[in-house]
Amino acid sequence: MAGIPHDHYEPGSGFERWLHRRLPIVALAYDTIMIPTPKNLNWMWIWGIVLTFCLALQIVTGIILAMHYTPHVDLAFGSIEHIMRNVNGGHMLRYLHMNGASLFFFAVYMHIFRGLYYGSYKAPREITWIIGMLIYLLMMGTAFMGYVLPWGQMSFWGATVITGLFGAIPGIGDAIQTWLLGGPAVDNATLNRFFSLHYLLPFVIAALVAVHIWAFHTTGNNNPTGVEVRRTAKAEAEKDTLPFWPYYVIKDLFALALILLVFFAIVGFMPNYLGHPDNYVEANPLVTPAHIVPEWYFLPFYAILRAFDGDVWVVIAANWLSFGIIDAKFFGVLAMFGAIAVMALAPWLDTSSVRSGRYRPMFKWWFWLLVIDFVVLMWAGAMPAEGIYPTIALIGSAYWFAYFLVILPLLGVIEKPLPQPATIEDDFNAHYGAKTQPAE
Repeated sequence: MAGIPHDHYEPGSGFERWLHRRLPIVALAYDTIMIPTPKNLNWMWIWGIVLTFCLALQIVTGIILAMHYTPHVDLAFGSIEHIMRNVNGGHMLRYLHMNGASLFFFAVYMHIFRGLYYGSYKAPREITWIIGMLIYLLMMGTAFMGYVLPWGQMSFWGATVITGLFGAIPGIGDAIQTWLLGGPAVDNATLNRFFSLHYLLPFVIAALVAVHIWAFHTTGNNNPTGVEVRRTAKAEAEKDTLPFWPYYVIKDLFALALILLVFFAIVGFMPNYLGHPDNYVEANPLVTPAHIVPEWYFLPFYAILRAFDGDVWVVIAANWLSFGIIDAKFFGVLAMFGAIAVMALAPWLDTSSVRSGRYRPMFKWWFWLLVIDFVVLMWAGAMPAEGIYPTIALIGSAYWFAYFLVILPLLGVIEKPLPQPATIEDDFNAHYGAKTQPAE
């Protein structure tokens, strides 16, 4: 697909021309910052800069924390206490890193659900969506391994439970689990491996983020209408777009400043609110916590993992059809990873010809029910696996899969969409008036 017509960088001085012929890095930066962006983007398009900030924050604070951390089962917990008590600014660095992970996941969930609502996964942006899902998976892996490093009770037993899931894979599970752990159980080799990968993976994420940005700069940004920027002539494209600098840079920085006000208030006044008290007790393999709970951002998928026990009919059917290969534990693992996989497959499961949910009246109801379902699963994942909570988690899990595998394909067939604007310019004028123009 041809790019949106716009002015490209032209070197002015002799030095600029010399550099441009040898390394066109200034041209790359110019074309990135001045990329034509749909003029009707709303406030849900601010999460990209928040995610970029979070990634930079996690890398910088993580590098400094690693200078003082000791990845050994006898010393790890003590080294965290050393960071908190003896390192200059160590407590603030750790609290920024801890709570930065929560802001990172909050922003990524807002980013994902915005994409699901406005159809940002639809052609020609399927690859952009898939790369985003890969980034999300790497974030989950990085966060899980980082949670193990303090070597508290919840760290140790969380690692025991999660790595134990790989042992449920028929045939090769035990070998994979041993490889992950570096031995028969969670021990020093496990801590060393997790520390090494936790340090490495953020740089892999940063590389994928660069590819993600490159991908949507190639296809252009989606927008609330789902209507593409006109690409037939530069004059028409200019009516649909604004340069990213200064209009959206200033808007994004303003939104980031507001979010950071809340973030620094949490870091300064309630930094341990999202942590678990058991993780402030040193790991003890002989004492199991009464209730093992992962971090809040894992809870929806943890609820799905636990929802499918041996009494659920679909698990019984899968066990019978597979001649006993798929038991309840393995089915739960498949369901947990499958819940992420169906999100990644959204570009092909959504059969509607209309991109934006703004013009899909039936879709809106089912989508907002999905958002509520996600919150309910998060709550159920934090509850003990007893009483009514497993039933609620099972109902929530069923809806999650039904939305992607049944409802999205059907809506494309039965739903009658509302009329869409012909151009982005028409939508902008309808909201802000035809005379509203940016200052020259």
